[in-house]
Amino acid sequence: MKLLSFAIPCYNSADYMEKCIKSVLIGGEDVEVIIVDDGSTKDDTAEIADRYAKMYPTIVKAVHQENGGHGCAVNTGLANASGLYFKVVDSDDWVDARSYKKILASLKGFVEGEEPDMVIANYVYEKEGAHHKKVMHYTNLPQNQIFTWNDVSRFRKGQYILMHSVIYRTKLLRECGLELPKHTFYVDNIYVYKPLPSVKTLYYMDVDFYRY
Repeated sequence: MKLLSFAIPCYNSADYMEKCIKSVLIGGEDVEVIIVDDGSTKDDTAEIADRYAKMYPTIVKAVHQENGGHGCAVNTGLANASGLYFKVVDSDDWVDARSYKKILASLKGFVEGEEPDMVIANYVYEKEGAHHKKVMHYTNLPQNQIFTWNDVSRFRKGQYILMHSVIYRTKLLRECGLELPKHTFYVDNIYVYKPLPSVKTLYYMDVDFYRY
């Protein structure tokens, strides 16, 4: 079993998807990269996905489907995931290499059978031309330890748990019946909050992992 499955929804993403793919490939054989071509027709998205699947046959899967929207592509990624944990990275985003290695080390360190349901890390708004990047920290969460909701203090205004910040245990997502709607503009909140009632244990790392 892979440690971490990444789903990368792609729709006419040829101009930028390779940066995303290369950023997650750093995880090597510990990870699985599922590139979901969501009915791309205007560029080489499908060809790029197939090329990486051929180059990294033990890591990358290329899945092609009719256009169903972002949520449908995430559903497809989850359906094809074999990893213990599951993470969505949009094709125009990427992950930070140093933070990534720390997260993989933490995932490896969990005792079998006692893995947390949700792992949380920071995300960074990579606004073009901005000198100061806005980082979403979670100062209200205990760091580097497994905890429960009883250990969490209040979230401050503007402090959100978003799709960018969460890594879910794959089995939990399936058991809670997560299925995102098709052809819906914004599904991020559904993805995060639908599984929350099933989350019993959490783990937070203060690392700037996801670049949005």
